[in-house]
Amino acid sequence: MARFEMLEQGFGIMGASAQADILFEMGMMYATGRDCDADIVAAHKWFNIAAIKGSTRAAELRSELSATMSKADIAKALREAREWMTMH
Repeated sequence: MARFEMLEQGFGIMGASAQADILFEMGMMYATGRDCDADIVAAHKWFNIAAIKGSTRAAELRSELSATMSKADIAKALREAREWMTMH
């Protein structure tokens, strides 16, 4: 994940759609377990942030994931997304 953390520093100068695309890919990475262990809480977090940045596809996938998650996992994902948004 280090390669994505390095990109986070440049988010302020990138366009909103480029940000949403990168954040969407983070969600896909965790949802599918590509280059990492699958983690639906992390996937929901990144889809949520991408949706906030304007990705309609991320909003759709976040909704689909929510249907399979416990209330506690959804709350954790929302909390983590809020913390990330506060820091960035």
